Amino acid sequence: MNTDPIAITLAVLGILIGGVLKGATGAGAPIVAVPMLAVVFDVPTAVTIFTVPNLLSNIWQAWAYRGARLPWGFTARFAIAGLVGAGLGTVILARLLPNTLLLLVAVVVFLYVGFRLVKPDWALAYARALPLAAPIGFLGGILQGAVGVSAPISVTFLNALKLERAVFISTIAVFFTAMSLSQLPLQIQYGLMTWNRFALGLGTLALIVAAMPLGAYLARRISRDVFDKCILGLLLIIAVRLVISAL
Repeated sequence: MNTDPIAITLAVLGILIGGVLKGATGAGAPIVAVPMLAVVFDVPTAVTIFTVPNLLSNIWQAWAYRGARLPWGFTARFAIAGLVGAGLGTVILARLLPNTLLLLVAVVVFLYVGFRLVKPDWALAYARALPLAAPIGFLGGILQGAVGVSAPISVTFLNALKLERAVFISTIAVFFTAMSLSQLPLQIQYGLMTWNRFALGLGTLALIVAAMPLGAYLARRISRDVFDKCILGLLLIIAVRLVISAL
C-alpha cells in the first residue's frame, strides 16, 4: 500500500468524482475510481474493493429504474454474457503480475479516452445492437473482472444507442450487478476478497453515495459536453500516472 498522503487524498478524490459521475450518468464510477485506487494499492486490491460498491449501488439503481430498461431480450443477453466474462476476467486478475495489470488498466483508459475523442457522435441502431449484446457484454465482463473497468466497451456500446438517461441507467445497472455477482464468489475463492478489503469497499460505497446527489445536480446544470471533457482530461492524467507507477 502507498502511504503517501497525496496519493491517498487523490484516491479519495477519485472515488468522490466517480460518485459524481455515477450520479450524473448512472455509470462511469469505476473508470475514475479503480485507477486511482490502483495508485494507492495495486490492481487486484483496487478491483476487489470496488466490487462491493459496484454490486450494492447498482442493485439499488437497477431497482429504482426498473420500469425504464431496454427489452429483456437485449438486457438478459448483455447481462448474462457480462456475468460469464467477469468470471473469466477474475481468473486473469488472480494470475497476472501487478505491473502488467497496472499497464493494462492504463491502456484500457487510454483506449476509452481515444475512442470518445475520435468518435464522440458514434451511433448504433437497436436492430444492429441486439445481436452484438452478448459478445460486447462478454468482452466488457472480461475487462471488468480483470481490471475493474468495462466502460471502454460496455458504456461506449450503450452510449451509441443514444438512450434516454433512465433507460441507460437501468440497463447498465443490471449489467454491472450481474458482473459483480460473478466476481464476488471468485474473488473469495482466490483469496482476493478479505474482510479488510470488504470494509474498504463499504467505505468506498459511502463516499460514492455521498457524491451521487452532486452528480445529479450537475447533470441538470452543466452541459454534457463540458462534463465529458472534464472527465476525459482527468482520465488522461490518471492513465499517465499508472504508466509511471508500473515502469
